[in-house]
Amino acid sequence: MTELDEKTDRLTRLASESGLGGIVLASQPGFAWLTGGGTNRIDGSRENGNGALFVRADGRRFVIANAIEMPRLVGEELDAAVWEPIEYPWTQEHTDPDTVARLAAHAAEGRAPIGADSPLPGISLIDRPLSRARALLTAAEVTRYRALGKDAGAAIGQTCRAIQPGTAETAIARIVADAAARIGGRAVVVLVAADERIARFRHPVPTARAWQKAVLVAACIERGGLVAAVSRLVSAGAVSPDLSARTTAAACVFGRLLDATRPGARGHELFAVARDAYREAGFPGEEARHHQGGAIGYRSREWVAHPASEEQVQACQAFAWNPSITGTKVEDTVLLTGGGIERITTSPDWPLIDGRAPGILLL
Repeated sequence: MTELDEKTDRLTRLASESGLGGIVLASQPGFAWLTGGGTNRIDGSRENGNGALFVRADGRRFVIANAIEMPRLVGEELDAAVWEPIEYPWTQEHTDPDTVARLAAHAAEGRAPIGADSPLPGISLIDRPLSRARALLTAAEVTRYRALGKDAGAAIGQTCRAIQPGTAETAIARIVADAAARIGGRAVVVLVAADERIARFRHPVPTARAWQKAVLVAACIERGGLVAAVSRLVSAGAVSPDLSARTTAAACVFGRLLDATRPGARGHELFAVARDAYREAGFPGEEARHHQGGAIGYRSREWVAHPASEEQVQACQAFAWNPSITGTKVEDTVLLTGGGIERITTSPDWPLIDGRAPGILLL
């Protein structure tokens, strides 16, 4: 069974279980997932791409796109032999914004209601069930994820080794974006915090401030639809005992989360693991200041562990845990497979805490 066949089978089973006549994937993550890394992205500021995929409950596959996009989609992103094209004039999108929904309903030929991964008129939004269907990685996705993680970890590690004190956060962000591009990816999230901004903000959008003593770099890099998340902390000179202690404690939380990431574990249970680990490490309440991460895949987080989460860890899935304590953060992307937990965003020769959590690099 090909990757496309396996994923089509998941969608038809989901349609059957949900009483749907078919499922539309209009979002950029959904398109990338079903096509094994293809893209319908033209405007990166939008969730939906240009062109949608429709899998009918009986397994027939359709691509719905305007006359601008269809030639590229069937020429470069899709196997024209297994996708039936439904093309419409580009002008129709401006006079009839419900075009994709209407054409998908027509292709369904009167079968039950339709579901979709993004809001479309008259179509049921089933984004959460679709996220669960995406979560279980295929063998091909595991291979691509390992390659992405290796490249992303190396790229961010090299970037952090090269930045010198006095470099502005915005300049560092540009270097990160360039590094992502060099490995064939794009930086969908770039956060940079210099000195006291590390402690002030959990999501430090880059500013013109130049770092002098310490800098935190966090990035999510997308390639072929898959996303890898990584954070690294750099110090110019000796690390203060306080920062060292806080980072070691955050690494302890990271390790506890890795140990608890097992098939069947639920999001609220993983949140409780982090909460208890903070308390035992001497930093109670830090879990309330920022999320701890969770499942990653075709979005920077498919779901986040929180006190009410019933999301369940699957047998072959990717996670990005990012415990933070005021003034520091630890983050890497890992794969859970039959062989256990595998950290894939390793940075060569980067200092480690307890052998598996990234520590602080001294320049």
